[in-house]
Amino acid sequence: MFTRLFILFLLLAGITGTARAQERETPYWATIRASVLNMRVGPSADYKIDWVYRRPGLPVKVVRLMEGWRLIEDPDGTRGWVVARLLSPDRGAIVIGDGMADLRASDSEDAELKWRVEPGVVGVLGDCDEGWCEFAVGERFGLISETRLWGAGEP
Repeated sequence: MFTRLFILFLLLAGITGTARAQERETPYWATIRASVLNMRVGPSADYKIDWVYRRPGLPVKVVRLMEGWRLIEDPDGTRGWVVARLLSPDRGAIVIGDGMADLRASDSEDAELKWRVEPGVVGVLGDCDEGWCEFAVGERFGLISETRLWGAGEP
């Protein structure tokens, strides 16, 4: 009897936790989890596909929630609806701006240059502090100016 009640409690706790996760306040940052993600013109599989993403890790801004669907905005400003389960809460960023961006060993323009990345490179975003963000692309890691990233800062 105790085992059945404990299992029921765990199941209900899991359902409640999932419900709370669905109530997240917008806007917030997310990344694309899937290798193929269809953006639709409305929040249902019945709506036509407007765009197909093939870039896992691409940062997006979630601007609205609706029953398992998310209205997202991509780095180009395009908006559309995607299935929530194909997004990840992991933080990512994409390099923006003109020319190569420097990845430094520490948070200073005078710090050792570790790598250079071009606009459009997507990576994993770490902590940001005083205008500098931790940024990893594959095995390469450094600090980059927050002004060179879309996906950093407040959404």
